[in-house]
Amino acid sequence: MTEVPNPYIIDADTLTGEMRPIRRAVLSLGSNLGDRLANLQDALNTLAETPDVWVTTVSPVYETEPVDSPEGAELYLNAIILADTTLTPTRLLDRALTIEDAYGRSRSGIFNEPRTLDIDLISVGDKILEEESLTLPHPRAHQRAFVLKPWLDLEPNADLPGVGPIAELLESSDQSGITRRDDLVLEL
Repeated sequence: MTEVPNPYIIDADTLTGEMRPIRRAVLSLGSNLGDRLANLQDALNTLAETPDVWVTTVSPVYETEPVDSPEGAELYLNAIILADTTLTPTRLLDRALTIEDAYGRSRSGIFNEPRTLDIDLISVGDKILEEESLTLPHPRAHQRAFVLKPWLDLEPNADLPGVGPIAELLESSDQSGITRRDDLVLEL
């Protein structure tokens, strides 16, 4: 395998010999509790250290008003990560959930409660999936400016699989309450 993952090359799993394609994954990071920027940076670093995940780029950081959160929720910091991976979508989700837990993510059952860290799988390759634990693409990504705007910064011609071009989706989404924070930078 070359040093830079190539999405057109099939990589053999070193333990099982199973052939798995390398797919482009789009992940959304968010935090509105604690040291928000440090939480995002730690998540980025941990994802970059994950075997079979090659983080290729990270978007600018955006500060956003909470969406569908309990009253009094603080502002979020959000960013998008692009990565190449040979992990299955389910294994990538498991890794994201493990990272959230390691950085203090609380799950009390309150919908969209404040959180130290949120990692969402937006898309993995062109997979369209609807399982009990995972839906791809993310079922609300097409409505979320805090996902679409930073993704557009990285891939202006990207499509959300089965939905459409992210540029068009962003135009029809509510972009109020989202501010690019060029003073806050995530380092790869």
